[in-house]
This record gives sequence, structure tokens and C-alpha cells, in this order.
Amino acid sequence: MVKRFFRLLWRLILALGILGLLGMLLPRLITTIYAMNRIFQKDNAPNERLAIVFGAGLRRDGTPTPILRDRVETAASLYFSGKIEKLLMSGDNSVLNYNEPEAMRQYAISLGVPDHVIALDYAGRRTYDTCYRAKAIFGVKGALLVTQKFHLPRALFLCNTLGLDAYGVEANNRNYWRGFLFIWNFREQLATVGAFLDVYVNSPLPILGEPEPLFVD
Repeated sequence: MVKRFFRLLWRLILALGILGLLGMLLPRLITTIYAMNRIFQKDNAPNERLAIVFGAGLRRDGTPTPILRDRVETAASLYFSGKIEKLLMSGDNSVLNYNEPEAMRQYAISLGVPDHVIALDYAGRRTYDTCYRAKAIFGVKGALLVTQKFHLPRALFLCNTLGLDAYGVEANNRNYWRGFLFIWNFREQLATVGAFLDVYVNSPLPILGEPEPLFVD
């Protein structure tokens, strides 16, 4: 009787473990497959009116991290090649001395991007918030999403699910340390589960405000 109980308990633990593992892995697999035909290199990216550039942290001196510089540089290349008309820099500015969008703007200007084609979203604290606000606040209908390959599946899933016709452009302009890549990919694994919960369960509202349409047709 005792052996039978522990056998059933073990099977239950094993089944729960398998379900938990599938719950962790399936969202990432689904978004990866979904994004396969929507990711481009900057040279063969489709033309869109706007590129959305996602924040990726600042250094202690307030300047963009290397990963964020790659994103801004890629977006600038898209502008110079005539593939986009404007750039939407979206990042975190929840505290006074941390301003991702402004740091991105300054770096883009240093690369030669005209200031008047840059728009700033100061409440893009998460990828979900950026995608939601792009449509709700800035009136975006379609865009190129500029970020690294490991982030693009989640970004594409969120933006398209939230009503944008989005395609991705890889911002991999330098070689990253493998340890960082492992950490970022592991983080994406968890964040993608959170993205599914946000879309299908929680439906959180980000910070909103008055509409600021980027294009007036």
C-alpha cells in the first residue's frame, strides 16, 4: 500500500514537472516559429514609415549600453537607406536620473539622424508597454521593430497581437560575450511566459495619456 502511494506520488510529481517544463518552453517555441518569416537583416528589410527602437539599459554615465547602441545604430541605418521615415525611441524614464529615450535620441543625433524625425516614448518600461502605447498613444499601424535576435520573437508576438502590423530587424552589429547571451536568452524564456500571461490572462494597462499621433494623413 505504501509502495503504491509513493509510486502514484512520484508519477504525479513527474507529470507536474513535465507540464511545468512545457509551460516554460512552449511559449518561446511558439513565438520563435511565429517570428521566423517576419525577421530581416537591415539590408533586406521591408519599407515602413516607422521603426520602433526598444530600450536596453544605460551605463552609469547615462549613455546607452552596447546592446542599446546596436539598436540605435541599426535604426539609423534604416533611416539613411530610406526604409523608414521616423524613429520611435521607447524606454524607461520612471525616475528623474534615468532617461533611456533621451539617451537614445542623443546617440541617434550623434550618428547624423535629424532630431525632427525622432519621437520619444518615456513610458516604454516593458516590451508590452511599448507595443501597446505605440498603437494607443502614437497611432502606429505598422512598424519595423529594431532589437536583437533573441528579443525579436517576443516583441513581434506582442506588437502583432496588440494590433500592429510589425516586422523585425536584427540589431546584431557586434559579437556579444556568450555568458551575456545565455543570460539574455534565459531571461527571454521567462519573459515570454509573462508575455503570454499579459496577452491572454492579465491584459494590463500601461501608463496612457493624450494621443500623440506620429503621422497625420
